[in-house]
Amino acid sequence: MSKIAVFGGNGFAGSAISKEAESRGHDVTVVARSVTDSDGSRLVQGSIHDADTIEKITAANDVVVVAIPAREIDGKQLIEAVTPLSDAAARNGTRIGVVGGAGSLLVTDGGPRVVDTPDFPDAFKGEALAHAAVLDALSATDDKVDWFYVSPAASFGAHAGVAATGSFQVGGDVLLTDAAGNSAISGEDFAHAFVDEIDTPEHSRRRFTVAQR
Repeated sequence: MSKIAVFGGNGFAGSAISKEAESRGHDVTVVARSVTDSDGSRLVQGSIHDADTIEKITAANDVVVVAIPAREIDGKQLIEAVTPLSDAAARNGTRIGVVGGAGSLLVTDGGPRVVDTPDFPDAFKGEALAHAAVLDALSATDDKVDWFYVSPAASFGAHAGVAATGSFQVGGDVLLTDAAGNSAISGEDFAHAFVDEIDTPEHSRRRFTVAQR
């Protein structure tokens, strides 16, 4: 059993990861700016941008999951938390797992990135580039920081309405598709792959991606 804290654990990805981790017997704490209910998880109100919160959470847990948007919220962007969180995680021997975006994935080996393709919607570019910047910042951290970053398939989120299948594929930096050319992953299947990495680490200081078959 691991002690796991999930920043944004009451959101789409965070709640799915919390539920999956709890189902495997892990001790899960949900950390959110606004706390209401989370299916029995222990709840803590706090911000990833608060130094005291970061220190306490990294000291008390084996893994810290970051499942919050990368875009600016209340004047703060996720990338601003990367260095303080990484430093605290290194001090306390805590692993960091980040729910990333699909935009920074490559269309094919050698590129381009999904976000750089002509058909990528302008409305989502800011978030995609912000998530890409978080990945770059993690990659530049000291080797003492153990992190992993999981990019979902292209269709992911509450708005996507993707049903769980229990069957998924795991890749590296290239966008994955099924036999019909679709790239999608449900919250449940994404969470399964994410917690698999917590249970059996295979991607230390690396990004990987997951999509339904």
